[in-house]
Amino acid sequence: MDKLQFLVFVSVALFALGLLGVIVRRNLLVMLMCMELMLNGVNLSLVSFAQQTGTASGAVLVFLIFVVAAAEIAVAIPIVLLLVRRKRTLETDAYSDLKG
Repeated sequence: MDKLQFLVFVSVALFALGLLGVIVRRNLLVMLMCMELMLNGVNLSLVSFAQQTGTASGAVLVFLIFVVAAAEIAVAIPIVLLLVRRKRTLETDAYSDLKG
């Protein structure tokens, strides 16, 4: 197994682990961390393919994903904190009254 195959396997494993965490867990902060794990899996695959092809487009996309992830966390964490103040729990089942 060469280096590229190993890195792609690790990135798929990271993404799958993050997806499993989002599906299975019901804690809001754990779900946010699992989404970040999914983004890191995508970043690893982008960097490994960019290194293999010798282009800079993968690094540019990784930078864009970092910016989007930072904005996501900057918006999501205050929302989660406001919801926790209101309901006193992080479990998603407690917020079923927010469905529209």
